[in-house]
Amino acid sequence: MLAKKPGIFVISLLLILTAGRGMLPAQDTPVVRDIPFLSAVIIDSDSLISGDLISETVAHNGKELGFRSYEHNLAFRVEPSGINEYRFFLDGFDRKYTKWNNSGFKEYTNLPSGEFTLHISFRDSRGREGELPPLSFSIKPAWYQSKPARIAWLTLLVLSMWLFYRIFILKLRKEKRSMEAIISKKNEDLRLEREKTGKLLENVMPKGTASELMEKGRAAKIKYNFVTVLFSDIQGFTQIAEEMNPELLIDELDKFFFHFDTVVEKYGIEKIKTIGDAYMCAGGIPERNRTNPVEVILAALEMQEYMARLKTSALAEGMKFWDIRIGIHTGTVVAGVIGHKKLSYDIWGDTVNTASRMESAGEGGKINISGTTYEFVKDFFECSHRGKMPVKYKGEIDMYFVKGIAENLKDENGLPNSMFRSKMQLIRLPDVEEKVDKIFTDEAPPNLYFHNGALARNITSQVDLISNAEQLSDEDYLGLKLASIFLVSGYITDYEKPAEAALELIDAVLPSMGFEEKYTDAAKNLVRNSFGCRYPELADRILHDARYDYLGRVDFRKQADRLLKERREHGLAVDTDEWNRSQEVLLREHDFLTGTGRLLRSVSLEAQIDSLTGKGA
Repeated sequence: MLAKKPGIFVISLLLILTAGRGMLPAQDTPVVRDIPFLSAVIIDSDSLISGDLISETVAHNGKELGFRSYEHNLAFRVEPSGINEYRFFLDGFDRKYTKWNNSGFKEYTNLPSGEFTLHISFRDSRGREGELPPLSFSIKPAWYQSKPARIAWLTLLVLSMWLFYRIFILKLRKEKRSMEAIISKKNEDLRLEREKTGKLLENVMPKGTASELMEKGRAAKIKYNFVTVLFSDIQGFTQIAEEMNPELLIDELDKFFFHFDTVVEKYGIEKIKTIGDAYMCAGGIPERNRTNPVEVILAALEMQEYMARLKTSALAEGMKFWDIRIGIHTGTVVAGVIGHKKLSYDIWGDTVNTASRMESAGEGGKINISGTTYEFVKDFFECSHRGKMPVKYKGEIDMYFVKGIAENLKDENGLPNSMFRSKMQLIRLPDVEEKVDKIFTDEAPPNLYFHNGALARNITSQVDLISNAEQLSDEDYLGLKLASIFLVSGYITDYEKPAEAALELIDAVLPSMGFEEKYTDAAKNLVRNSFGCRYPELADRILHDARYDYLGRVDFRKQADRLLKERREHGLAVDTDEWNRSQEVLLREHDFLTGTGRLLRSVSLEAQIDSLTGKGA
């Protein structure tokens, strides 16, 4: 507690008042007796600052009083009390002066931090007024209200908001992952169900048709111009069914048809349906091919041989035997899906009816084919002509019994030999050409001005021409023809590495079309040699001359310009003059490697060079 020195304070106050601060009345104003003074400031009803100390601090140090943040409950005492009346106004806190009272005591609680000035007015019993010197003081803000603290609070707020945001984002990501996992699981379940549905559909109809049904909900009916239809049934089945246990009968039929399914799948034949003891299948659908008559008869021979084995076993055991009749015809059909709820794949047309007549007009244990089918397979099988046989609604039709594979085309086991397979591969060549040509049509980018389908077709036709003239063997021709078909196909998907892309396409197409590995490998080797400028064999030289045939044609300049335009659009820019010089070098260094290739040159070297330099314009 600080000592009080009211005398000093009063003297100081009088000096201040007499110095013209307006605190004493003028000479003509009556003097106020008992002039009051601020005797103390009380802090939190405990600490005391005496008036002397206040006077010294303010008068001598020129400072205002300062209080700490927690010293916000202040009381001010003015003496003398009880004689005068006082009123107070705390600038920075009060809105107006307090009412007059004679206590001389004023208390303020919970003052905020900031700058304040206390004004004290007084009046005596006669109503004469005066004012004490104003007292300025400040209350420091709490540490958490300071500028560094506010920055810290703001930083903490920002960090809290960022943390909340991160937590929110993490929560969202977690929920997203959870939803993605659920969706992925649902998608996987749907995919598995779709696969199951697809497999079920593929068991009753062709793969392409099943896919179309699943994607579009319906399948279009398609006309096929070259299809071979096979009908078979059990001879005397009605009598056998009457005498045989029904369950055993069904088991036997199921065993037969299971084996037939295996056979037709082996030869790429499409099973159509079974009706009682009748089994129907067709070759050449849904994938068109030129070998389907031969493949259907190969399948029929395997069915016939299987039933013959069963017949031999049944006779040896003294049991009833099953004899099968098979009828085959080749022609045009319409194929498609019928039904809305119970879907089935079927074929219609006169070809189907004729094949059915071939079966009913046949004999047990024999394969009866029409004259139309015979014309397509006569080079592969031995057949005996039955003459013209009457067929219901069809008149008389030539019919043949198939006895087996031709002697020169079967091995010691009666199976197709290498010559048979080579003949089949030759028949498949046009199918491969059509397939690759369709790839050029459907998938080639529009900026293939030179390496396009037209060039591919020209190369294959030149290979045919030169191979015949050079008398290339059938074995070598087959690999060469395949190589010519695929030679420039790689430019469709990979312009920078066309050879590799062509080899990949060969691997994707040829095995699925029934080509043997040796022919596939031969074609790939020829493609590699052509891009590597290696010509060790006659087939390599023929392919070289077919590929560069345009160098000796009248449209060479036009083709060279197309190649330049193509290269520029694929980022291989070159100056026109530089290009012409490179083409002149190519012409001078190039030579056709076969006699036929040289004979087929229609324009001389000098004329071609003149067309480049403009002399021939």
